[in-house]
Order: sequence, then structure tokens, then C-alpha cells
Amino acid sequence: MTGQVPKALVPVCGTPFLQYQLEWLERYGLTDIVICVGHLSGSIEKFAKDGHDFGVNIRYAHEKIKLLGTAGAIKNAEDLLEDRFCVLNGDSYLPINPLEPIERFKSENAMAMMLTLWNQGQFDQSNAIVEDGLVTFYSRQEKRPGVEFIDYGMQLFDKEVLELIPSGEFYDMDGVYQQLIERGQLVAHPVTDPFYEIGTAKGLARFSEYVQQTGLGGQ
Repeated sequence: MTGQVPKALVPVCGTPFLQYQLEWLERYGLTDIVICVGHLSGSIEKFAKDGHDFGVNIRYAHEKIKLLGTAGAIKNAEDLLEDRFCVLNGDSYLPINPLEPIERFKSENAMAMMLTLWNQGQFDQSNAIVEDGLVTFYSRQEKRPGVEFIDYGMQLFDKEVLELIPSGEFYDMDGVYQQLIERGQLVAHPVTDPFYEIGTAKGLARFSEYVQQTGLGGQ
């Protein structure tokens, strides 16, 4: 499905997925947006442009020479980011009020916060352990007892976190999370509403059903 179309623009009920994300952000007044682009980036820029059509301001961080991984892409956007910022997965839709974790993070003396959902393998493979308000284990590969949570697709960071990421190299967020966990600096923010993702055919169908049921495309 994404051979000629970047995943962010996969149509859901006739509307490119990215539009749902942009409208969600605008709805809550989150209008200063940086999109990290690589594969078929021209199509994304042609669609979203500077964000004016969606009531937001968009800038782009390009992976020009090679793919940098999920953390490397954020490091690549360093000059465009404020001292504190949130990161969203490009293929997830979160039916929550994002201002609640943002306001909490402002009051936390921590480098990072991960939104977590008690999952027990329901929506995807669980990947996190939460204890006493902190993420104490995270892995998308390793299975162990007590892994009942899943990251929700939204994280909040102090810009200091970027010092943990090498420049110009492929680096995954898993490595960043591990460093934060070792420092006791990855706060868990629990959510209860299930998220929606379009990374699989099953997930795409599920989000399409959600859009139809809620009339989301008409907002």
C-alpha cells in the first residue's frame, strides 16, 4: 500500500492519515509542528505544505543522506526544537487530550515522559514495565514477566535528552529509553483510551471503523 505513497498519506475513509493528526493537534492548540521526513518526503510536503491550510505551522527535518532511525531523526531536528517538546509516532492516532500530559510534564523534574497503556498484549506486543510511576523496563524484542504496558505513541522530552543521541548516525529510540531508565528519568503517564495505528492492515481497518463511527473526517 505504501510503495508509491508514504505511510503518513495512506487514505483513511478518503482522507490522508496525516490530516487526522494535524486536525487533532490544531484542535488542542498545538500548532508549532516539526515533521521528520525521509521516504517520499516530497509527497508529504506537497500535501501539508507549511501547515496553513490546517491552521498550524509546519517545518521539516530531512534525512538527506541516510536513514537515521527513530532517535536519529529527532536529533537531526535539534535546531528546530524548543527546550521541551513532545514526539508523536507518524502512524498513530491518539484519542486523548494531549494537554493533560503536557501540563504534567511541565511540573515534573524529569528528562522524559512516556505515555503508557495497560495492554497485556491486547493491541500489540506489550513492551514496558511500570513501577512507582516510572518506566523501569522497555523492549520491543525481549519478553519477560511483568511486561504488561505498551508505549502509547507520545513522549515528552527535555532537550537535554538529545545529548544521549549521536549525531549523523542511525540510532533507535530503544537505546534512548534504556539510558533514561538507567538514570531513573523516564516518567510513566498512564492513559486508558486505546490508540489507533495504521502500520498494519488490521490497524488500518480498525482506525477506519473508528473514523466512520465518530465522524472524525468531518471535523
